Amino acid sequence: MSTHAAKVYKWTDRNGVTHYGDSAPDNASAAVKSGSVKVIPVAAEPGAVARLRLETNNGRYLAFADNNLAGPIEVLLQSRGGGVDSDPPLPARATVPARGSTLVAVLDGSRGGELLMDSLPGDPSAQPRDFEYLLPLQQRGFRIDQGFGGGFSHNDSQNRYAIDFAAEIGTPVLAAREGVVMQVENDFAKAGLNRERYGGRANFIRILHDDGTMALYAHLREEGVLVRVGQRVRAGQQIGLSGNTGFTTGPHLHFVIQVNRGMKLESLPFRMRGPAGPLRIAGGAGH
Repeated sequence: MSTHAAKVYKWTDRNGVTHYGDSAPDNASAAVKSGSVKVIPVAAEPGAVARLRLETNNGRYLAFADNNLAGPIEVLLQSRGGGVDSDPPLPARATVPARGSTLVAVLDGSRGGELLMDSLPGDPSAQPRDFEYLLPLQQRGFRIDQGFGGGFSHNDSQNRYAIDFAAEIGTPVLAAREGVVMQVENDFAKAGLNRERYGGRANFIRILHDDGTMALYAHLREEGVLVRVGQRVRAGQQIGLSGNTGFTTGPHLHFVIQVNRGMKLESLPFRMRGPAGPLRIAGGAGH
């Protein structure tokens, strides 16, 4: 799978030929406003973390994992129903560097089979360090609507130590710690309580820190991402705009520190400083 596009651009060149693309032609901002370039919205789908690529070599297949993110990932390659001979034997795991490719396994080309590859952000060998985070919102006051272990949606391993900050749509979102923008989603526009429909469709920014931990800023508004993948951001820098997208009951910012622990995302408890000093974070029902 490749990364998704939630807009298609249509334009006609000076020779009368109509073109379509997932990005506007060069210097087209004025043309978009004038109507000569039309923007056609399409249904957005979550972007793929990685791509499985097969190459043939002397009767064998080389199975590569191509990383789409600007940070390390872990992949798990396996066969449905078994029956695929490989070196190393399946299931096989590998860590793939940012924007890189890694050979996961060499497969026997004489036997057929169906391959499946799962992928997860983060390096499983990351060593988290203690750190005091900044508030991730620029607003006069703040309110925590759901804290650590909140019963509504903070009851699984990857969200157990998340915080939901109440925030009106369009509130500036700030980087709570310096790092590299690893992954973003920016094109979702809807919210609701149907987990199957909205659970994976929140706009977000994932920032990789120098110790391998990752901060997730989620439920941003449509086109609320103000940074690019691969960009290094400083603590306190504005990175986005809060919103109400994905599985949620109302506008807020979901903030969590995560680490990959062997094809499993786990959230970590953390310290955060507010305007009056260290925050005391408790659980809550919230969004």
